[in-house]
Amino acid sequence: MSGLLRILIIDDHDDVRHALTARLNSAPGMTVVGETADAEDGLLKTRTLRPEVVVVETKRTDGRGLEIVSWIAQSGIGACVIVLTSYPSEWERWAAHRAGAARYLLKDIGSPLLIEHIRRAAASLSSHDYYHSHPTSTH
Repeated sequence: MSGLLRILIIDDHDDVRHALTARLNSAPGMTVVGETADAEDGLLKTRTLRPEVVVVETKRTDGRGLEIVSWIAQSGIGACVIVLTSYPSEWERWAAHRAGAARYLLKDIGSPLLIEHIRRAAASLSSHDYYHSHPTSTH
């Protein structure tokens, strides 16, 4: 990984997406390269923008959150997925891990801890031990 850590945000809540973009863009060494509310657009942006990290809300109004996680993890693109959710669920945490998520975090996580999780997930991905050493974390 060289230069800025490239991040894509897929969340169907505009206010959350915009606030998260501002939080991450203010972190040294990180840049949000794209954001979207739409699942299909999120998959297209993952393919075209090639982010190292994709932040996904799984409790989406379209019900496609875990599908997005699975597609990105299995796509061969090499992006790690961090699930950022409002309401924790042990079943969803397990399902997100099985789908390929590197982290399962709550949206109320503080910026320093969120940034640390993103950096660690990206570092694990670049060292080729992403799935084995950091399968899932909780807040």
